[in-house]
Formats: sequence, structure tokens, C-alpha cells
Amino acid sequence: MMLHPEADQVDDDPIAALVAGRYVDRSTSQPARIATRSIVIEESLAGREADLVAALGMGKRIGVVSDKDTHTVLGARIESALAGRFEVASISLPAAPHADDDNVARIRAASASLDALIAVGSGTINDLAKYASALDGKPYAVFGTAPSMNGYTSLTASISQHGHKLTLPAHAPLGAFFDLSVLAAAPKRMIRAGVGDSICRATAQTDWLLSHLLLGTSYSDLPFDLLADEEPQLLDVAADLVAGSRDAMRILVRTLILSGLGTAIVGSSAPASQAEHLISHYIDMLAPVTRPSVFHGEQVGVTTLSAARLQEEMLASPPRFAPNSVSEAELVAHFGKDLADSVAPEIAAKAIDSVKADELNHRIERDWPAIASRLAAIHLSPSRIEAVLHATGAPLTPGAIHLERDFYEAAILHAREIRNRFTVLDVLASGGRLAKLIPTV
Repeated sequence: MMLHPEADQVDDDPIAALVAGRYVDRSTSQPARIATRSIVIEESLAGREADLVAALGMGKRIGVVSDKDTHTVLGARIESALAGRFEVASISLPAAPHADDDNVARIRAASASLDALIAVGSGTINDLAKYASALDGKPYAVFGTAPSMNGYTSLTASISQHGHKLTLPAHAPLGAFFDLSVLAAAPKRMIRAGVGDSICRATAQTDWLLSHLLLGTSYSDLPFDLLADEEPQLLDVAADLVAGSRDAMRILVRTLILSGLGTAIVGSSAPASQAEHLISHYIDMLAPVTRPSVFHGEQVGVTTLSAARLQEEMLASPPRFAPNSVSEAELVAHFGKDLADSVAPEIAAKAIDSVKADELNHRIERDWPAIASRLAAIHLSPSRIEAVLHATGAPLTPGAIHLERDFYEAAILHAREIRNRFTVLDVLASGGRLAKLIPTV
């Protein structure tokens, strides 16, 4: 399915409608705008690579960014296909590279004389190419190699800087291309990871709406309207994904694309990243270096289960706020001086003084039944989340992602301190309930 403005029945397909500029946001009655000009999902893209890239008009000097594994899977094929029409530079990183500032610098140095970049990979390669090209003001496109995450079409990149995992502004790909024959052959762990990075929609939306209803922060239904038809299908076909179904793979890919586009339209990762991702980012920052490798989506599946259980506890009884802050000394004691300096402004922005606590408690006394009803309507039960993950064989517990229980409990307790994003973690911590509930999640 090639999605361009001239596609038939464009308004019946949210991806096609967005590319065509004809998807209307029901809250504003205005068309939603995206920067990605071409999204192609096909059984095979073999023989079409050069045409797809040429249609984007990115220039003649193209850098193809891959790692040792993705170069073998698809990168070499892309380079060969482009060689007759472009000046191609191969920028190949070692296997399993980190999405960090060192690798960003390597890509920028290797692409200094190039017009554009093409990422061939999934989460790490896409984030590195996206961020490096954004810093240098160059366009980029991506050929996905695994359905492992929803960041292909987003405007942000997750990059570690000096050990602190950050979600940084970047830019959208001009083109995003998905060969289902390649994606279906991806390691099953990466397919399970894609389900994990999709199923957190429920906890992310619940937290985002919670923040809006209690604090008046921004919120939009649009990212979730985009997913309204795809997500229920994905939950029903999860087991088929690891059995090799191309139809199920198409649903997963579409869900991931739409999730990323939703964040791009609202200009924030908030629709897809809340408490579950804060816990995951904490793990990325502080887990022992000897820990075996775990894919982002595998980890997020586990943290989503925890966040859903905490949200269920919150919905069971009205929360209560008390003045709440974290001192510099407490941050240094837990994170060390360098990381404490980095996270201090984030948690300080969420400090709750007595005036704010009184205001929030008054709002809850007055409006909690209505607030809880709205949250419950979009919440996905922990049992449903667990059943979907189990159907794919995905990890379900901290131990299954190689984490000691004590470390995981610390992650839940302190994850809220690393970012100014108000979630169920802040609600329960301010009421003194978080530490008591941690052993149950």
C-alpha cells in the first residue's frame, strides 16, 4: 500500500489522509499537518528503493546509516539500489550501537559533506540519524528493519547525553518505508518489543489526561483518534505476529506509524510516553552495565504493566495531595552529583507546596467522580495488557528483563524525578501511597 495524496479513498485511511493533508482534527475542525511526505507499506520494496528516495528530492549525496546487523539485513541492498542514481556514502556503526552523543558525533562527522541521510534500522539507528540530521539541518528518510518501536515518524529522538536519557527535539523523516517481508523476518524479540511500545497507549493517555484534568496542561484526543481502529485489531492479533502473519504485521506497523504521527502533530512525546516511559528511562540511566541487552519495547511492556496497576489503584479511591518536594541533597544521594544537576530542574518544576496541594485536594473533592469516569473510559486493565503481552511471549516481570526487584522498586519510586511530566507516579507519591504500593506492582 503506497500512501500518497492521490491515493484512492484517502479519507478512509488515516495515514493516507494525513499524507494528503486531508485528515481533520475533530477538536479544531482543521486539517492536521505532518512533515512526512511519503509513507509506503508493501509486501516488498525490492527494486523500488531508488525511486522512493528520488521522489523526496533530498539531493544527490546520500549517507546510508546502519549498524553491522541492519547493514546485512537491508542496508547493503539500499546502498546498491541507490548507487546508480546517487553518490552513496556508507555510514556503518558496530553492532548494537548506543543512541548516545558519541555516535551522533560520529554520524555528523561522516556526513559533513552530504546532502541527506537515510536510516536503515529501527529505534537506535533511526534516532541517531534523525537527531544528527536535525542538528545539521539536513533531511532524512528511514527504511525500517523491525517493528520494534513507534518513533519512526515522530519529531523526537531518545539520546543519552552524559548518562542522562533525554527525549530531544529532532525532525520527522521526509519518507518512511516499510518492507513487510523484512519486518516479518525480524527477531521475534523485536516484534514483541513493538507490541510493548504500542500497548502503552493506554497508560500514556490516562496519565496525559490526568495531568490535563488536574493541572490544566495541554491535551489532545487526536493521537488517540488516529489509533481508534488499529489498536483493537492489534490487541486481537498479537499472537499471530510471532507466528509470522503478514496481515498482523501490517496492523502492527500501521499502529506504530500512527502513534509516531500523533506525537509529531501535537509536537510532544506526551501521547506515547508517560509514567511507563519514565520508569524505563530511569532503568536505561542507572541499570548495572553488566545487565544483558533488553529492547526498549520489551522493557516498556513490563513498565506499562506496573503503570497500569498503579493507575488502577489510583482510580479505586480518590487521591490526596500533601506538600511534596525533593531536596538537592536527596537527589545527589540517589543519582550522584552529575545526574542530580541534570534532573533537579525537572523535579523542581513539579514541586507541590501547601497552596497547590489545597487547590488540588479541593478539585478532587469537587470533581473526582467525573475525572475518574473519564480516565476509566480510556484505561486498559492490567489483566488485558498482561494477556496481550503473554500471547506474544513478551517479558512480564522485572526478572524477565534482568532486573533485581530492589532496583526495579527504586525505579518506580524515583522515576518521576527525572522529568517534568506529571503522572500517576506524582499523584501517588504526593499522597504517600506510592512507596506502599510498589511491592504490589
